[in-house]
Amino acid sequence: MPPKNNKNIMKEYRERIADKLLYNKLQGMGAVLVEGAKWCGKTTTSEHLAKSVLYMDSPKDRKMNLKLVEMDPEILLQGETPRLIDEWQIAPELWDAVRFAVDHRDDDGQFILTGSVSPLSDEDIAKIYHSGTGRIARLKMRTMSLWESGDSNGAISLGKLFSGDEKMVGTNDLELNDIAWLVCRGGWPRAVCQSLKTALDRAFDYYDTVVNVDVKLPDGIERNPERTKLLMRSYARNQGGQASLSSICQDMKMNDNDTLNDNTVYSYIQALKSIFVIEDCKSWNPNLRSKTAVRTSDTRYFADPSIAVAALGIGPKDLMGDLNTFGLFFETLCMHDLRVYAQALDGEVYHYRDKDGLECDAVVHLRNGSYGLVEIKLGGDTLIEEGAKSLKKLASKIDTDRMKEPSFMMVLTAVGKYAFKRDDGIWIVPVGCLKD
Repeated sequence: MPPKNNKNIMKEYRERIADKLLYNKLQGMGAVLVEGAKWCGKTTTSEHLAKSVLYMDSPKDRKMNLKLVEMDPEILLQGETPRLIDEWQIAPELWDAVRFAVDHRDDDGQFILTGSVSPLSDEDIAKIYHSGTGRIARLKMRTMSLWESGDSNGAISLGKLFSGDEKMVGTNDLELNDIAWLVCRGGWPRAVCQSLKTALDRAFDYYDTVVNVDVKLPDGIERNPERTKLLMRSYARNQGGQASLSSICQDMKMNDNDTLNDNTVYSYIQALKSIFVIEDCKSWNPNLRSKTAVRTSDTRYFADPSIAVAALGIGPKDLMGDLNTFGLFFETLCMHDLRVYAQALDGEVYHYRDKDGLECDAVVHLRNGSYGLVEIKLGGDTLIEEGAKSLKKLASKIDTDRMKEPSFMMVLTAVGKYAFKRDDGIWIVPVGCLKD
């Protein structure tokens, strides 16, 4: 069911948060590497700031570009700066050429590198990125948040929550069917400006490209498209949980043969992480008053909620018909948006769960040690009270002699007429009111 006011059709969206982050990084580093999923807008954002461009994957120039990399890569680096080198990973040797040029030019804002594939192994990642330390900054770009796509009115600022602004209030116009549609559409920039059916098809097109083509890109190894589909379906069913490799493997074996093992599953997961399809959430380990064991397993998420929708072959009506499943997909949408907003504040998003089963869906943690606790609920008084109770319980466990008190506690909802701070200090914020 599309939004009743069709406001998602052919609209103008706001400036990307990544535009500002890229501009700032270029002021203090010789080069910036912009990474992220295919179709998330890396090239477009980078073109906004670039003064010259080299498209490594251009069909008419690809062969010549690769020859020049072998013969004299410096030729490819010539041009007005910042010079954008799009899909640099096609010729990994360019990394050292850029690093060398930055050293000898001794000036900031020389190059922008974009890539949809990162090195597969941790060893390769460490080797390549360590060689760029102090010369090449990294910027992870995600698909669009609801604020960037114009679907959130931005009445409540995450940054102002950290600064202690208690005067913010907002009115939410999004209903549950709107949220279901937005989950299925995802944050793909082109989808935001396309007709309803075309917008919903974009995630399925992306999914098909991943399972049939892109999953092979990190290391050139042929991977079975059907097995990739099984893995992505299992991931979709385990969103927001800490499913182990073994449990995912067992889930896949329901439709696969007995040769499947944990190592194979791990290799597929790493390949999907390398093309920025999967973005798990790390656990948060605070200083607690008691010796409570904190679970350290990563929480499973896709980089965009629409990927999970495509993996299961469902749509908005399916979500509306199964609110339990809808809740998991909504959590992925919220985690995605919180990550985008936190990045603008130099922050990270974590998940908390201890041995007693106490959980906090999202902990937004800034570099200065400030943090906010967030519970994610579809809405309704019962679920909101449940989330508020969990937040208070976790806050009471934190040793405030050894770390700060939480800057805020928030129940982030799908629906609800207003965004406001309750008398007990808990913020109730519909996701359609949130921004960075």
